[in-house]
Amino acid sequence: MTTVTETPTTDRFPYGWRYVERVAPDGTVTFEQIPLTLEDVAHPQEGDQVTHSDLHQRICAYLYNVLRGVLASIPGAVVLHDVRIAWDVPDLKAHGPDLAVIFGVRESKNWSTFDVAVEGVRPTLIIEVTSPETRAIDLMVKLDEYDLAGVEFYVIVDVVQRRGQVAPRLLGYRRTPTVYGVLSPDAQGRLWIEPLQIWLGVQEQAVMCYDASGKPIGDYPDLRAALNAETAARIAAEQRIAALEAELRRLRGEERA
Repeated sequence: MTTVTETPTTDRFPYGWRYVERVAPDGTVTFEQIPLTLEDVAHPQEGDQVTHSDLHQRICAYLYNVLRGVLASIPGAVVLHDVRIAWDVPDLKAHGPDLAVIFGVRESKNWSTFDVAVEGVRPTLIIEVTSPETRAIDLMVKLDEYDLAGVEFYVIVDVVQRRGQVAPRLLGYRRTPTVYGVLSPDAQGRLWIEPLQIWLGVQEQAVMCYDASGKPIGDYPDLRAALNAETAARIAAEQRIAALEAELRRLRGEERA
């Protein structure tokens, strides 16, 4: 498997930390703050605190809200954010992807770790948003390991600096019988995310989702409002049809009489 080398730094916690319980000979319990390594970031334990930038958090929050809204009406569809995934592949350690989309989940739970072997399903799509300190893990290590894990689609939002400005770029992959194949962008640089039936693109240095017709998708409250309006309109239409059918039956009954 691919490995990456840590960059020397004076920061004691460049990647984050975890608290480890220590028991003294007299029985006193303390918790020691331990720096995370790149290996820890790639394969976290429950409770690990991985540091992220504000931009990273905002991109993840937007995507999480949009994906939840898009999949809200699909039974068994789950979107996880920063939840540890334990695989059913021998010798493959757990990951903590930024976003994971899973279909066919029997029962929604408050997972700290989603155990693929226990749940009987695995993520169909994983999205990682890069950070400068850990970018190589997403681009190289996880590219190999998500393929081994059987993740059908892997998308990387690669946040890079160009000419002093943040310029996200999108990298998409889909499993083939051999290795991940590259997802080709359309003329506007957007990636078609087939399981979700949406486009993922970049607009004015911001990550943006679009529906199948190319219309930008807002955040979760906007999606819920749109879904509620659509549901209300459908119910009203069904009620009108039911009333018309009842009236038609009444008129036919009068004709027979």
